[in-house]
Amino acid sequence: MSRPRTPVRRFTAPLTAGLLAAGALALPAQQAHAAGSVVKVTGTQGNWQLTVDGSPYRIKGLTWGPAVADADRYLPDLKSMGVNTIRTWGTDATSKPLFDSAAAHGIKVIAGFWLQPGGGPGSGGCVNYVTDTAYKNQMLDEFPKWVQEYKNNPGILMWNVGNESVLGLQNCYSGAELERQRDAYTTFVNDVAKKIHGIDPDHPVTSTDAWVGAWPYYKKNAPDLDLYAVNSYNAVCDIKSAWEQGGYTKPYIVTETGPAGEWEVPDDANGVPQEPTDQAKADGYTRAWNCVTGHQGVALGATMFHYGTEYDFGGIWFNLLPAGQKRLSYYAVKRAYGADTAHDNTPPIITGLSVEGDAGKVQAGRDLTLSVRATDPDGDPLAYEVLDNSMYIDQSRQLVPLPFTDLGGGRLRITAPDRPGVWKMYVKATDGKGNVGVETRSVRVVPPTVDGTDIALGRAATASSYQTGGGDCPCPAAGAVDGKPATRWASDWSDPQWLQVDLGSRTTFKHVQLVWETSYAKAYAIQTSDDGQNWRTVRQVTDGNGGVDDFDVAGIGRYVRVNGTARGTGWGYSLYAFGVYS
Repeated sequence: MSRPRTPVRRFTAPLTAGLLAAGALALPAQQAHAAGSVVKVTGTQGNWQLTVDGSPYRIKGLTWGPAVADADRYLPDLKSMGVNTIRTWGTDATSKPLFDSAAAHGIKVIAGFWLQPGGGPGSGGCVNYVTDTAYKNQMLDEFPKWVQEYKNNPGILMWNVGNESVLGLQNCYSGAELERQRDAYTTFVNDVAKKIHGIDPDHPVTSTDAWVGAWPYYKKNAPDLDLYAVNSYNAVCDIKSAWEQGGYTKPYIVTETGPAGEWEVPDDANGVPQEPTDQAKADGYTRAWNCVTGHQGVALGATMFHYGTEYDFGGIWFNLLPAGQKRLSYYAVKRAYGADTAHDNTPPIITGLSVEGDAGKVQAGRDLTLSVRATDPDGDPLAYEVLDNSMYIDQSRQLVPLPFTDLGGGRLRITAPDRPGVWKMYVKATDGKGNVGVETRSVRVVPPTVDGTDIALGRAATASSYQTGGGDCPCPAAGAVDGKPATRWASDWSDPQWLQVDLGSRTTFKHVQLVWETSYAKAYAIQTSDDGQNWRTVRQVTDGNGGVDDFDVAGIGRYVRVNGTARGTGWGYSLYAFGVYS
């Protein structure tokens, strides 16, 4: 049985809000199509099939990521891949151009309706399904309105109520109350299904969750669903046995699947999830489809995740064509769905990516060399790009392009990030024909080694202020000079603020190293004093950007301080380390 996913390692599927935003760019309304298809789940126990206008229909699908306005641009490509179905997570007034375009290209849509708390981790807030009749009544009014609007659109295949909420409720409730909420939620899904059936008897209704552990709740509380649906990635091949052991009397579809997700892989040497290689991801799609088709008469198809062009942390992990560039996974899906790939120009293949030196001790701001082995099956010349990402430091999904020097032989030299922590480094190999190979490795960035002795280590430190609580605080001045990389000094949220260390006697120093937390100083001065009252500035900084500030400076005094005059963020000043070296 599929294991429930840990929220911190869950890629949340695109939310309704995102779809609405995309829909703002919707195409003008097209000509009305003829009445919609009649879609049925037919057959007997263990021998079901989906039919469209009486003909058998196996879902060969992908989840839909592009903007609605780009439907006519991308749907021909999906058609060429052998795709006959796309899945969305939200349906509203902006959906018509997508449904119309899908119908025009011979593609059907599994049209979603979003319910809180969707997306597994509880995206979109918590709802009390036992007592919140206002929310339930609102959805019971809202969803059928769009069913009435689109039931005759030939693009519609079926309706899908909710996404991963049975799992997501664990982030809102626990114990006996969690059980009550899960029963109430699945009962409500059944209420929605009955209302949809009353309006549209010609299209099935299903409900998606993130694990087959949700199915017993549907079995007990949602008899009006025509079929079940589940999102399952690395555990997709376990669904068949779970269905058999569960004694279920309805078929199912897989509404998200593909390679192993971030929550399913082991950690690497730097303690972060080890992203599968491009080839392993492609193999993951092939394996998933084989396991879906292997459950004949019960599994009616899948919409694999994800036909998306998003170009970020999650986009590299899952998307078939991030930034519009096609990957090995794109062609694996195309082959799985029976389309011809014999004449395709295919992506570069990266067979190795390594970090020269110790990937667990990469010095901030110093040279870092990546070694990549890549070939192109079609003999196309390769071009490289290098990017980084700070997801495991600050939850940023952004990919940042980096300048690099090509040393030849696949060796690419960059400047390491100047902020300590675990970073993801990405190397892209492109062939100039719209294809890309991507591999990634983590590096742990540490403050640069300084030649000298840290004479501030363990000395008495004071500050203008410090945070007494919240998060990892209290964060007193001593946290910046105790030699522990996880402790820090954090000031009040105002200017100016200072941190000073007493060296014990008048001492000469030659180097200062500051390791900033997210709350850094944009403008500050390094100052010395013999009496702690009268200060001499030995270094002025007006363009600070956080990370590690590492510089030679000639100074002498008993006291040394960082005097911040302009914060770089809306928070205070925060230092993990204040090193003064002789």
